[in-house]
Amino acid sequence: MDSALTPKGLTRASLPKFTLWLVPWIGLGLFGLYSIFVCLRDGLNLTGMDNRYAFGLWIVFDLSVIALGAGAFFLGFLSYILKRKKLKPIINTAVIVGFLCYSGAMVTLAVDIGQPIRSWFVFWHANVHSMLTEVSFCIACYLMVLMIEYVPIILKQRQLKSIPQMLVFEYDLHKIMVVFAGVGTFLSFFHQGSLGGMFGVMFGRPFAFREHFAIWPTTFFLFILSAIAVGPSFMSLIAMAVQKLSGKRLIKHETFAELGLVSGIMLSVYFVAKVHDTVRWWFTTVPNLEADPAWFYANAPYGLWVLIVELLVFGLIPPIILLGQRRRQSMTWLAIGSLLACTGIVFNRFIITIQAQTVPTLAFDEFFNYFPTWQEWGVMSAIIAYGVLVYSISYRYLPLFPQERELALQLRRQRR
Repeated sequence: MDSALTPKGLTRASLPKFTLWLVPWIGLGLFGLYSIFVCLRDGLNLTGMDNRYAFGLWIVFDLSVIALGAGAFFLGFLSYILKRKKLKPIINTAVIVGFLCYSGAMVTLAVDIGQPIRSWFVFWHANVHSMLTEVSFCIACYLMVLMIEYVPIILKQRQLKSIPQMLVFEYDLHKIMVVFAGVGTFLSFFHQGSLGGMFGVMFGRPFAFREHFAIWPTTFFLFILSAIAVGPSFMSLIAMAVQKLSGKRLIKHETFAELGLVSGIMLSVYFVAKVHDTVRWWFTTVPNLEADPAWFYANAPYGLWVLIVELLVFGLIPPIILLGQRRRQSMTWLAIGSLLACTGIVFNRFIITIQAQTVPTLAFDEFFNYFPTWQEWGVMSAIIAYGVLVYSISYRYLPLFPQERELALQLRRQRR
């Protein structure tokens, strides 16, 4: 019964083994659901956030997964619009991971609001002067686009594909997918920028505040560049992990090399822009606000090492690794470069979210740090478990990797 549901001609783990893989993730998800229930029942006073730390672990997580999920719109743009054929084998994973990242972020925001029953206020009583209004609309619309892009993948399921009407529907959707790729690129492009722009306009937080280019603060462009730079790296890491866990070759090396090249080029552009932005902030923006840049790194654990690690370890090293042609031929180097790039984006979102609030902004303020409570970790763990469960089920029952059958046949011939 189970073999009839898995993709034709492809082997999958037995149902007992697959169930055993799901059990710990289901347990983690149940713990997360309990955390969500407790937060919604008793309120946000259970968290480590307060009037000073309005943003906490959940916002760091949201900004990180939304940036990592940018591979969905950027790879869709490269694959469907710019016709980069080497990226087609990863596009299904990009769509699913993008859907999981954005839907997970929406769930986290619903808990972070504290009263999710009023979440519709942002659409009905929109504050047209707030960047978060544009972000809310774009994320909601892009999530719907990702759901539509997910449908053709589901319709390729073995049993559904045997129904003529479903086959025709999937074919028709595939023909217009370029339209959704374009719409998704537009929506994600602007909401990525607005998330960064939100921090850049915070006059009361000099650590985050930035000068404007045209009508946007420079963080608007930095968030866009960083997201499209690490998106391909994250998709590459996901595919590598699935290959390792399944023990199968799912994608040809040329696709991994192409992802590394794209990510390396965009990381280089981002690094140059980030260095320019930091230098201008240090020597122009902060002095104009009558503050000392070193003041923002005077309190442990946020010393000057934070800036050095962000710029050199997570900013300079990844593009050097990924742009080397010989290194792109090595899966180990590709994995190291991609992992450093993805870690760097999480580190950046942590700095601009948490460290920006840590620095005292008034003379009588004292430095104190923020620590997430177990409820906050629980909510985050629920989203991670949700992502692993949905992707695992998708991999088992849907043909996510179009090259898998070809690579399996090649391996069989070699063994003969």
